[in-house]
Amino acid sequence: MHIITRRRLKEYGNKHPNAAASLTAWYAVARAARWQSITEVRKAFPHADAAQAAQAASGKTITIFNIAGNNHRLITAIHYNTGKIFILKILTHSQYDKPNWKKEL
Repeated sequence: MHIITRRRLKEYGNKHPNAAASLTAWYAVARAARWQSITEVRKAFPHADAAQAAQAASGKTITIFNIAGNNHRLITAIHYNTGKIFILKILTHSQYDKPNWKKEL
């Protein structure tokens, strides 16, 4: 998969060193993958969740990954038809629990 952008992962890892190794590992797996569905994603990441973005009318589906032992969340938009993964947000678990981030997607 083509990941847009890796820079966000690196910046977050620099700010949150406890997430850096997990983000690097996620990147390596996702980069080598050719996922066609959430079912295939879950073979590599069993706890990945697909959800509708806050603006349900947009029809945007997001995929959420647990990072660093569930201490961080990686919010992505996976376009299976083009093989692209867009990094939308990376949040700490406490930030993820607050509903405001959903409005920013």
